[in-house]
Amino acid sequence: MGSSERWMATVASIWIQAIVGGSYAFSVYSPAIKSSQSYDQSTLDTVSVFKDIGSNVGVLSGLLFATVTASSRPRHWRCFHGPWVVLAVGNIQFFLVYFLMWLAVVGFIPRPPVPLMCLFMFLASHGPTFFSTATVVTEGNNALDYSGTIVGIMKGFLGLTGAILIQIYQAFFNGNQSNFILMLALLPTTVTFSLMCLVKICPGSGYNDKKHLNRFSIISLILAAFLMITIILENVIEFPQWGRLVALIVLFMLLGSPLKIALEAISTEKSDTLLVEREPLLDSIYLNEPEKSVDGKDEESNELSRTLNDILPAEENMDIIKAMQSLNFWLLFVSMSCGMGSGLATINNLSQIGQSLGYDTVKINTLISLWSIWNFLGHFGAGYISDVLLRQKGWTRPLMVAITQATMIAGHLIISLGFSGNLYIGTTLVGICYGAQWGLMPTITAEIFGVKHMGTIFNTIGIASPIGTYILSVRVIGHIYDKHAGEDNSCYGVHCFMVSFFILASVSFLGFLISLTLFFRTKEFYKSVVLKRLRFR
Repeated sequence: MGSSERWMATVASIWIQAIVGGSYAFSVYSPAIKSSQSYDQSTLDTVSVFKDIGSNVGVLSGLLFATVTASSRPRHWRCFHGPWVVLAVGNIQFFLVYFLMWLAVVGFIPRPPVPLMCLFMFLASHGPTFFSTATVVTEGNNALDYSGTIVGIMKGFLGLTGAILIQIYQAFFNGNQSNFILMLALLPTTVTFSLMCLVKICPGSGYNDKKHLNRFSIISLILAAFLMITIILENVIEFPQWGRLVALIVLFMLLGSPLKIALEAISTEKSDTLLVEREPLLDSIYLNEPEKSVDGKDEESNELSRTLNDILPAEENMDIIKAMQSLNFWLLFVSMSCGMGSGLATINNLSQIGQSLGYDTVKINTLISLWSIWNFLGHFGAGYISDVLLRQKGWTRPLMVAITQATMIAGHLIISLGFSGNLYIGTTLVGICYGAQWGLMPTITAEIFGVKHMGTIFNTIGIASPIGTYILSVRVIGHIYDKHAGEDNSCYGVHCFMVSFFILASVSFLGFLISLTLFFRTKEFYKSVVLKRLRFR
C-alpha cells in the first residue's frame, strides 16, 4: 500500500505544482492592474515586490508543515497524510485574495488604496508557498536518494505554470486580462482541492526509483518542448481558435501522462518481492564520528572529521534558530538575494522592457511564456545535472550556483545593450539561471542543515529573493525608469533600462563571489557526502 501511495503522491504533487505558479505570469495581468488603478511604474513595481515577498516568504508554511508532522505522525508508519492540512490553508488564502483582486480590477468594489493592493498581492502570492512546501518537502522525503532530481522535477513543473496558464488563457479568454485574474482564483484552487488528500509522506526506496524518476523527467522535457514549439508558432502565425483548442487538448494529455508512469511503477513494485526501505541518508551521516578507512588509516579519518566540524555544525537536522547562527546560512542567503533577486526583477519588468524597445503585445507575451520554459529548464536541469555531477565528478551544488550567477552577468549585460532581439537571448540566460538557483537552493539546504526542518529553513532563505527584488526592482529599475518617463508614465528607448541592468550585472557578480566562498567552505563536506553515498550503492 505504501508503494502505491508514494507514486500517487508524486503525480498529485506534479499536477499541483504545474497549476499554482500564477506569480510567474504577473506580466500578463500587470497592465490591467496598472491601468485600472492608475499606477506609475514605481507603484506597479512596489506592488510586484509584495507579490515577490509573498511568494518567497514561506516560513509560516514551513512551520505549519513541521508542526503537523511532529504532532500527528504515528510512531510506526508507512505513509503520513498530514500535508493535506498545509495544502488546504494555502488553497483558502489563494482563492479569497485573487478573487478580491479581480473584483477591484473590474470595478465591482471601490479602488483599493495602494497599501491594500500590496496586501492583496502579498496574500495571493503567499498562498502557493503552502503548496510548494507541502509538495517539495513531501517528495524530498519520499525520494531522498535522488533528492536533487525529484526537487528539480517539482520545481520544474512549477516553472512551467506560467506557460501552461497562458495557453489556457489564450484558448478561452484571450485579450481579457481581468478574466486571467479570475482564472487564477478558480482553476488552481479547484485542482489543488481535488488532489490534496493524495499528497502523503511515504519514505521508501525501490530498485527502479531512478528509472521511474527519469521517465517523469522525460515527460517534463517533452511538455516543455511542446510548449516552446507552440509559443514560437503562435508568434510566427496567427492561430485560429480551433488550433488553440487542439494545442490545449495535447497539453492536457501530456499533463496526464505522469499518471501512466505512476501506475506502471506501482505494478512493477508489486511484482518485486522486496521493497527496500532505508533511513534518510543525511540522518546517517555523523560528521563527528570517525571512520575506519580500508587501509586502517584512522588518523586520516579523524583529521577529516575535525576538518568537517570546523566547517559545519555536527547536527545534521538543525532547526531554523541553529541554522541562522551559522555563517553558511547567511552566505547562502546573500547569494540568493543577489541571484534570485536580480532574476525576479527582470521578469517583473519584462512587459515594460519590451514596450520600451518597441516589442508588440504578442512578442511580449511570447517572451513571458518562454521565460516559463527557461525557468523550467533551470529548475529541472540544475537538480538532475547536479545529482549526476555530485556522484560522478564530485562537483558540489554551491559550485553550480556560482556558475549560474556568472552566466546571469552575461544575460543582464545583453538586456542592457538593447540591440535587436536582445531580450530573446538575455531572458533565456537569466531565466535558466534564475530557475536553476531555485532548483538548487532547497537541496543545498537539506544537505547542509538536514531534512527535518528543511521546509522552514529553505523558505526562510527564500526571503532573500524579495529583499533583493525590492532593492533592484523598486529602488533601481523603477526609480531610473520614472526619471526618463513622460507624462503618460511610459519610457521608450534603450536608455530606459540600460543603467539598471548594468547594476543588476554587478549585483550578480557579487553573488558569484559569495557562492564561491560557500563552495570552498563546504567542499570537504560534499566530498564526504559523495563517498558515503557510494557506500550505500
